[in-house]
Amino acid sequence: MTDIVSLPDQVRQILETTPREALPMTYRQLVEALGLRPPRTIQRVTQALETLMREDAQRGEPFIAALVVSRRGEGLPAQGFFELAVELGRFPAEPSRHADAWRDELRRALEGNG
Repeated sequence: MTDIVSLPDQVRQILETTPREALPMTYRQLVEALGLRPPRTIQRVTQALETLMREDAQRGEPFIAALVVSRRGEGLPAQGFFELAVELGRFPAEPSRHADAWRDELRRALEGNG
């Protein structure tokens, strides 16, 4: 993708235009969709997602970043997603409630992607 459009904007565009059936996508799939080359591809994507989370929180919109998950573990976003969601006041502080909060956020983000 072109450098004229910021990486967070590119990420938002991809997530908004990806067919609902293909979501959530993994961080690696997002890197590939963006055509990013090393170094630090995952780090750059997570920074862009964090920017989008801050924008969405300010707008009162669902976190579009909820549409991106880790390929490891339980198919949830990386820990940084949850930490920022708590910091932004969207998720409860108790880690035991994070997965349910994410599922609700994912549902809301998918509704916006329909």
